Amino acid sequence: MSAATSAQADQVALGIAAARRSRRLGWWYVAEQRIRAMRAYVGTWIGLGLASPFLYVAGLGFGLAIVVNDAQGGQDVGGADFLLFLAPALVLGSAMQTAAQESTYGVFGGFKWVPIFLAMRSSPVSPAQMVVGYTIGTLVRVIPLSIVYVVAIWLLGVTDSPRALWLVPIAWMLVLAVALPVTAWAAHQEQDRGQLNFIDRFVTLPLMLFSGTYFPLETLPWFLQWIGWISPLWHAVDLGRWALYGAPVAAWLLAVHVAVLVGFAVVGFLLAVKVFRRRLDL
Repeated sequence: MSAATSAQADQVALGIAAARRSRRLGWWYVAEQRIRAMRAYVGTWIGLGLASPFLYVAGLGFGLAIVVNDAQGGQDVGGADFLLFLAPALVLGSAMQTAAQESTYGVFGGFKWVPIFLAMRSSPVSPAQMVVGYTIGTLVRVIPLSIVYVVAIWLLGVTDSPRALWLVPIAWMLVLAVALPVTAWAAHQEQDRGQLNFIDRFVTLPLMLFSGTYFPLETLPWFLQWIGWISPLWHAVDLGRWALYGAPVAAWLLAVHVAVLVGFAVVGFLLAVKVFRRRLDL
């Protein structure tokens, strides 16, 4: 065998090995690409990520807590001091909003503005791996924010219990429950006619108001409580209150909370993969 033939054989072998590695680790390559892309705004990310938790906890927490406690005559809200009642909603509401934002413009842009998904389709990376990798990138974006929120809760004296750490994995569950359905919806959009703002204006904002975040869900009129029942945020926040300070939640309802969050994530993943396949096979 000549030297040229041997070199060609080596190149073919390397190519086959790289293709097999891509098929096996494609999700990681997508996540790595997404994480590297975040470096473009890492300064803003760090600045807002460090400042906003303390501002929200101090502003909404202490400021609103004084008003509510005065109105309640010092009585507890939902089985706890109002600031403690509010803390899980601040942590998890922020996780939901960030997950929705990352999964809207980023996913749409990956098909339209900077068509990175179309480029990935030329490689052995599958649509399912694209969805998994992109979602991992979103988790990486939210995890530090959730941790800083928990630190803010500790430092500002809301609680000194280590149970506050449970809010971080609950935030991860909520991210998956929100990011994957939003990814499926954003991937379905082929033109930007202003509808990308719908998620923020008509989904995440109403959910922040009607998911038992700032007040117990049962205080809403009965004809509005259904919004909370189908909201992944309410299920996460109620689970977070139970984890943080032992809010009275029945065991069957805890199971429902987890099942709903997992259900949103699984259905969202299946829909997202289906839409990715359709868009990439055109």
